[in-house]
Amino acid sequence: MTEIDGGLGRINFEAAPLRMRIIDSMRGAIEQGVLKPGERLVEKDLCEQLGVSRTSLREALRELEAEGVIAQLGARGLTVVKIERRDADNIYRIRADLEALIFQQFLENATDAQVTEAATQCDRIIASYEAGEFLPIVEAKRRFYAFICEVARNQIALELLQRLTLRTAQLRRQSVVRKERQAQSIREMTALRDALKARDADATRSIARSHVEHAAVSALAFVDGRTSSS
Repeated sequence: MTEIDGGLGRINFEAAPLRMRIIDSMRGAIEQGVLKPGERLVEKDLCEQLGVSRTSLREALRELEAEGVIAQLGARGLTVVKIERRDADNIYRIRADLEALIFQQFLENATDAQVTEAATQCDRIIASYEAGEFLPIVEAKRRFYAFICEVARNQIALELLQRLTLRTAQLRRQSVVRKERQAQSIREMTALRDALKARDADATRSIARSHVEHAAVSALAFVDGRTSSS
């Protein structure tokens, strides 16, 4: 997919089903803040930016609507959903339990080589946090969790995590770019790496849960008006 600065990336007609590639592009645009909460989605504009037909676009939009990422708002039509504080809080609570589970399952199934690879991916996440750029951080973590869930043999958890994190995309973006949260995340990912290498399931679960709980505190502070993105 080729990215267009400030917009959606045009779809190249290859490999995965077109519907899924449209969905992935839309998810990426929401996650990156190209499509913002409350923003009206105009089919004509989306078709032009993506280079797809309205029929294909509507199939993808129906799935995103079913996931709760976009919704019909009266005369305004489809818009990106603005998340309520209660929903955001619930999402982070669910994520904390879910991530604790997948790391436990990972250690139950992982070979020594897979543990080494997980530690290497933790190092990549740490490096991306040190660089301080939002998109590399998100991409490194996406690859990491996809690998963890693959080894854990829990594809359902990965699908749930992807949907849950997308619902809190705007809050996540504001939180991740904060220098204080980045420094905290580096400490957490370092501890997680060390616990994985030691195959310490109890410590790994605890650190994974704490990572999400601290992310929640940082993200929900924006909803409560206690901080800014600076």
